[in-house]
Amino acid sequence: MSDAVQPTAAEVRAAAEAVKTALDRHLAAVERRSGEDDPAVYEAFNQLAAAAETYDELLYDRYDEVTPFEIPGAEDALPPYTGPEEPNALSVLIRRDYAVVEPQRLLAQAQRIEAADYVEGAEADGSGTVHEALGTLFGEFEPDEIASRHKEFGLEEGDSTLWVTASDDQSDPGEWLEAPFEGVDPQRVVCRFDVSAVFDDEIADEIDDEGDFEDELDADPDEEDDLEPLER
Repeated sequence: MSDAVQPTAAEVRAAAEAVKTALDRHLAAVERRSGEDDPAVYEAFNQLAAAAETYDELLYDRYDEVTPFEIPGAEDALPPYTGPEEPNALSVLIRRDYAVVEPQRLLAQAQRIEAADYVEGAEADGSGTVHEALGTLFGEFEPDEIASRHKEFGLEEGDSTLWVTASDDQSDPGEWLEAPFEGVDPQRVVCRFDVSAVFDDEIADEIDDEGDFEDELDADPDEEDDLEPLER
């Protein structure tokens, strides 16, 4: 970065002071928290994340230096909760992704279901396609059971998420059936739980990085001159 656009030392110092202030506010919010999902804690967290990101950027631009810690950016966190403090109703929104990796296994399971129904007197639908087999499978089993037995059905798990949203009153019967997932307000999300292989990859990368660092620390002192400097 050219000298003309570099931040001043005073700007870096001010950003550092902002991080200190945000840390104090976050600790105070945690100490006063009214519950597990206190909106004041979320707000203080986001302010701390934003202050830390600003300081890290200015520190690097001015001194080519970085901080030894990483705080998730505010965009990665839920916005402050603005829903009712004592919700009268809630909605649970779930998305689970699967890949059909063994179509023949899926078809065989659907045929077993239909054969059992046929013995009991129901008419067999004849699931001859993956589309029909999926309809049979999800019509027979609850989604949680399919999630726990997905390999038996020739499926492979992908990402999944669960959102719990609060509302003042329960919806009227049939009110949202035409568009069940529209109009979800992130600020009324009480909590959410995400599952993704990307999280496992991030953890694995961190372990690999730590292992590489430890390997270099354990290297023969006589070979120290052959070590390359670690990149930050």
